[in-house]
Amino acid sequence: MKIAVRAGLAVAAAAALVVSISACSPGGSGGASGGGNFLRVGATAVVDSLNPFVSDSDYSSVMYQYIYPHLTEYDENLEIVPSFAESWESSEDGTTWTFHTVKDAKWSDGEALDAEDVAFTANLILEYADGPTGILAGWVAHLDNAKATDANTVVFTYDAPVANVLTQVQALHILPEHIWAPKATGDGLDLTSFDNAPPIVSGGPFTLESYKKDQMMMYKTNPNWYGKAPEIEGWGLQFFANDDAMVSALKSGQVDMVGLTTPPTAVEKLKADGMTVQTGQSVSIKNVIINTNPEKTSHRELLNPEVRKALEYGIDRNEIVEQTYLGNAEPGSTLLAPISGFKNESLPGLPFDIEAGNKILDDLGYLPGDDGIRVADGEKMAYELVFPTAESGSGDRAFQTMQRGWEKLGIKVEQRKMDSDAAWDAITAPDNKYLDFDIAMWNWAPPYEPDFILSTLTCDSLGGNSDSGYCNPKYDELYKAQGTELDAAKRQEIINEMQQIIFDDRPYIVYAYPNVIEAFNPAWDGFVLSPLVGSINNLSTQTLTGVYRVEK
Repeated sequence: MKIAVRAGLAVAAAAALVVSISACSPGGSGGASGGGNFLRVGATAVVDSLNPFVSDSDYSSVMYQYIYPHLTEYDENLEIVPSFAESWESSEDGTTWTFHTVKDAKWSDGEALDAEDVAFTANLILEYADGPTGILAGWVAHLDNAKATDANTVVFTYDAPVANVLTQVQALHILPEHIWAPKATGDGLDLTSFDNAPPIVSGGPFTLESYKKDQMMMYKTNPNWYGKAPEIEGWGLQFFANDDAMVSALKSGQVDMVGLTTPPTAVEKLKADGMTVQTGQSVSIKNVIINTNPEKTSHRELLNPEVRKALEYGIDRNEIVEQTYLGNAEPGSTLLAPISGFKNESLPGLPFDIEAGNKILDDLGYLPGDDGIRVADGEKMAYELVFPTAESGSGDRAFQTMQRGWEKLGIKVEQRKMDSDAAWDAITAPDNKYLDFDIAMWNWAPPYEPDFILSTLTCDSLGGNSDSGYCNPKYDELYKAQGTELDAAKRQEIINEMQQIIFDDRPYIVYAYPNVIEAFNPAWDGFVLSPLVGSINNLSTQTLTGVYRVEK
């Protein structure tokens, strides 16, 4: 999902809050050994909501992974394994899936947790898919209905065979019916207005006990959790204003682990300070977004794919990888990262070639004015680039590289920084019509299964997850086809064709696949690195049920 990060506390306030989170933990105050058996995690990416029908940030999704049950999850080898569903089978035609759930499970408040909750959640999303539950509708694509045939059996019936049922249900947060059913009345708008404030009724390994927006979250173990009991008593998530403050807190012993946004520039210093640093490939993409809505009101030259191609020629990916990420990234090209296993490897990004870019623009008749800036249809090719502050740091340096390249093409681009909410509003303005913006920079940290990130460029995603205004009926046909193609090789062929379309149309120019970088105090162990967000992720409960303190 898009990392919808917002600027958090000022540095001074963040430092004060570290004392708060340490004091609230079972082990007392800070220091290298101060957290007891309570893990303190630092991050700069915040939680945007506690409501799964509203939130879009990665750490919101991480929260749901640990407080709500899921029928399946991933293991350390990125294979789907049982979770709340102990086993399952499908019909020969692939349209009926039967899941057998854990017996005698309970929610944290003591209410029964069973197949009825699974059926309720799936049917709830289906019922309001065109409205309040739309953000999660992808996880029930092609589902006709879900029915609990007994307390421990739920049957999903689909209108067509679905290629990715087991990965869909991995992302389907099972909600407590006794909490959410009263909200599911009328137009369903109470579903999105519900604040879901802590303590949240949980069916996962932890319960969220307290939350201060953009500041901190405190979790404790759930004694009613049906799975492997965590080694820790609980954990806290501390939000910092910037990477430097977060890294300093780790080095001083005020937090035990940092992830997701650990800056490449900090890696060698953290190692020198005795911290354990883990890096690995990521499914994340860093991309330039170009408004391709044919109704956009200005700079309509950007609707020409050749102009977008010229912009790509102006991006020096190798410089970005080497100087911005210090080698902790790969040059980007397509919508899907190599680690996903679905990347179209026949599509490398265009080389940095100012001569080729200038030739395209010259041939289009967009010639430089006296100030060196090209003119297209009477309008200077000078653009504001929407830049969410969450991309600051490495994003700033990447932009500076691009800005220099584009200047050599006779194109002037200035950064317009704003928080993530404002950036999203600027991209979709006015009223989800995508009329105003020209160019933006952002990223996606999508699920491991490619269906979601592919869906963000469909016509149906306009007004939802779309951040480009892109709509191509041919692409949409292929998106629907890949979702129901059960033959893996044939599905890959379809997905390759979809990547080719996006590569040629360029609503996105993917410039980098950044590595996951995280670091932790060697007094802790058991972190299982994942290509999505890092060890503490929305793919699995493995890390926080297995992490343990080496020092006693």
